[in-house]
Amino acid sequence: MANLSDYIEEYLKDLLHRSTAGSIEIQRNELAEKFRCVPSQINYVLATRFTFQRGYLVESRRGGGGYVRIVRVWHDGGEDHWLELIGEIIGEAISQQEAHGIIQRLFEEDFLTKREKLILEAVTDRRVLKGDLPGRDYLRARLLKTALLTTLRGE
Repeated sequence: MANLSDYIEEYLKDLLHRSTAGSIEIQRNELAEKFRCVPSQINYVLATRFTFQRGYLVESRRGGGGYVRIVRVWHDGGEDHWLELIGEIIGEAISQQEAHGIIQRLFEEDFLTKREKLILEAVTDRRVLKGDLPGRDYLRARLLKTALLTTLRGE
């Protein structure tokens, strides 16, 4: 039997499927009212079911005009669409776990070969990137962005 999180996820995915832009904007409080739950339940669904590793980018703005934007990263917008997102998704710093999740997702979507996946995982591993945090995560982000942009463009 499905639970509340499943229903919220299904509803949001349906909205995304119907969206021609590949993204949706929702009010967290309005969604909580619709499902008669607390906003933290919505936060939980967004944090666990709409991750980059699952093919989504979630942007959140708080305050009076606050909203949540969910972008389907892996839609048919073409290579240029998601190449532009790489810098934004990876950010200035990234953990090994997050980096390997992104690499795995790209491999599963056939954007990377098995060999490319293994190489990227090796060069982003904490045992290779000696140094203290947060410097190691900054270096990992720069390496991953550069390697992915080069690999995915085929240059």
